[in-house]
Amino acid sequence: MSAAADTFVARLDRVPLNRFHLRLLVLAGVGWMFDAMDVLMLSFLLTPIRNEFKLDATGVGLVASATFFGMFVGAALSGRLADRYGRRGVFTTTLIVFSLGSALSALAPTFETLLLARVVAGLGLGGELPVAATLVSELSPRARRGRMIVLLESFWAYGTILAGVVAITVLPAFGWRWAFAVGALPALYVAYLRRALPESPRYLAERGRAPDADAIVRRVERAGGGALLTLAPAVAPARTGRTRIADLWSAGYARRTAMLWTLWFGVVLTYYGIFLWIPTLLVARGLAEVRSNEFFFLSTLAQVPGYFSAAWLVERWGRKPTLVAYLIGSAAAALLFGNAGTGTDAFVWAALLSFFNLGAWGIVYTYTPELYPTAVRATGAGVAAAVGRVGGIIGPYLTPVLVPVIAQSGVFALFMALLLITAAAVELLGEETRGRSLEEIAPAAAA
Repeated sequence: MSAAADTFVARLDRVPLNRFHLRLLVLAGVGWMFDAMDVLMLSFLLTPIRNEFKLDATGVGLVASATFFGMFVGAALSGRLADRYGRRGVFTTTLIVFSLGSALSALAPTFETLLLARVVAGLGLGGELPVAATLVSELSPRARRGRMIVLLESFWAYGTILAGVVAITVLPAFGWRWAFAVGALPALYVAYLRRALPESPRYLAERGRAPDADAIVRRVERAGGGALLTLAPAVAPARTGRTRIADLWSAGYARRTAMLWTLWFGVVLTYYGIFLWIPTLLVARGLAEVRSNEFFFLSTLAQVPGYFSAAWLVERWGRKPTLVAYLIGSAAAALLFGNAGTGTDAFVWAALLSFFNLGAWGIVYTYTPELYPTAVRATGAGVAAAVGRVGGIIGPYLTPVLVPVIAQSGVFALFMALLLITAAAVELLGEETRGRSLEEIAPAAAA
């Protein structure tokens, strides 16, 4: 195909990674980092919150589940809004909402207002993640798209580490309210910086704004030193046309949707059922509270190589086999951690659990937006994430309810089984998308 016959999104797919993509990754990723810090800090803050408000086990579970309820609603709404009004505006607004929720959490005078604040924070957090993944996916070159999204998700690890730092430094000195406050203002500043990012050219083309979309592609080309490429005429890609949420279950997309919903539910339920409770479970095994927080913090450092290994494999080995392997690795590590004590063995299995589980998360965010056409991509990603957040609501309740009945070993055996079922769904229903443009992937389902 000659350059003159190329659509501008085909040109966008060929642009080498450059400073534009780096800026996109950092501005999307730093917001992602503060989201992670807020969520993971709950595992450290539940005990002091319980003590201040004199909560029973149900009340403690409500604090965590309020956040995930907000994430459920935010994910479901933001995807549809991003498909209707654009990725960029929703991408920025969700981070502002999250910042307000974090600030309100720090100021909450009563248990009821804290629950409301956690719902608000969850609305922003749940809406942020699928829309950010969609925008970065649509602006990334084809050959590096998977790696870009996994690296975006790797900022979750940095947020987890930051949560540990805050728990070890801010929490003992200033209390749980200041721990919530730490992320509110920086996240708001990142939202301000995001205004400089462009809209997705694919979204603009889908809405009939081909000249605007082409101008953004030319901007990306120039950032990569490809000034001569901007001489090519603007050729718009074929438009998908009007779509509805019901189209996610049409004959062409039902298999993909079934796989993604199973994947999201399994991964989110097991992640929050495990990681929000590890410090508490270690205390129950006999570790002091401060020591358990340090244990958890150090084990989460393994998330970083987990992400980077997944980022490498996802373009070398492919999305599907890497995801299945990391889910099986998570299942094995969960079983072994559930049967460990508080010594070196427990630390090794917890670190491997972080390595495999968070590597799998990076591939989940890569895979999800690739499987739908532009007109319904953010909706599909948002609804899949919302289904996952149902697991996020259940997970924080599941662990404390089941541990007295079947012990920690039984609970982690259950998590292992759920992860293996999730891996089987990906293996049986998933398809490989490595090396294919978003426009090539979408019609395959409708064929």
